[in-house]
Amino acid sequence: MNAAAFPTSSSQVPASILPRRGGIFGRLSDLFWRRPKLLLFLMLTPPLLWLGVIYIGSLIALLLQSFFSIDDFSGLVNYEFTLSTYAQLLNSTNFDIIVRTVVMAALVTIASALVAFPIAYYAARYAQGKWKALFYLGIMLPLWSSYLVKVYAWKLILAKEGILTWIFAKLHLGWLLDGVLTLPVIGGNSLSVSYIGTFLVFVYIWLPYMILPTQAALERVPANLLEASSDLGATPNQTFRTVLLPLALPGVVAGSIFTFSLTLGDYIIPQIVGSSRLFIGQAVYAQQGTAGNVPLAAAFSVVPIVIMAFYLWIAKKQGAFDAL
Repeated sequence: MNAAAFPTSSSQVPASILPRRGGIFGRLSDLFWRRPKLLLFLMLTPPLLWLGVIYIGSLIALLLQSFFSIDDFSGLVNYEFTLSTYAQLLNSTNFDIIVRTVVMAALVTIASALVAFPIAYYAARYAQGKWKALFYLGIMLPLWSSYLVKVYAWKLILAKEGILTWIFAKLHLGWLLDGVLTLPVIGGNSLSVSYIGTFLVFVYIWLPYMILPTQAALERVPANLLEASSDLGATPNQTFRTVLLPLALPGVVAGSIFTFSLTLGDYIIPQIVGSSRLFIGQAVYAQQGTAGNVPLAAAFSVVPIVIMAFYLWIAKKQGAFDAL
């Protein structure tokens, strides 16, 4: 080949492939093309400032408020650092609120995982074409409706005059429903004012957040691994315990992040459907509202943050973030 066809000096190399464009937008486009890091910086700066000032800043302010206390005589905030507000969380009333909320969040997470797994498994392994589209529509459709509308709908369903009581009566199973409602602690005058009702509404509201990550994790499990397990003589139960469940566990843990954290901080569902006993979200609302005890409300708010930080650390160890 002719060597003269290739430039050998830097003076012969063109400055750019395309000529520079005129106008301010053309010059900006050329600048961002030559300096992509500048474009990335300009794009990320506004959301990072918003996140830093509004979100992280408010969390820092919340944390600082929790180290203050309320003067018992004047009812005013005493702006001196103290741990006495956190000590109040350990008294019987406040500690019961924390335990009640954590137990409910754990039960809702476990129940959501048990319900979501077979649904997600069917969608990942057997649903094809229009059936998979129908699956996604069925899971996503409840998320399009108003949160409050769904909660109040369940309030009517679970009421003593609601459709659920009517169905039990038509099936001559009213005695079973009455027996469930007479159970200590979790029962009540009707399902709409009991912990059972609160539990059912929590599971219904947050179930899609468990199904979708679980289904995504199950789709990543190679089918040949299940076939190899069967060829090697493993029973279906052994294949599930030793192959399928360990590989799908990150998706289940990822879904549990949503169900556990959302249940932990919710105060609307227990306010509308449930007994008069408070959850953490209700305690925060009551303390900063009617009681005017902002430091105690801030201390209550820190509890879910600490619990979720520890939970996220465990979830990261399980590889849950890869399934999000």
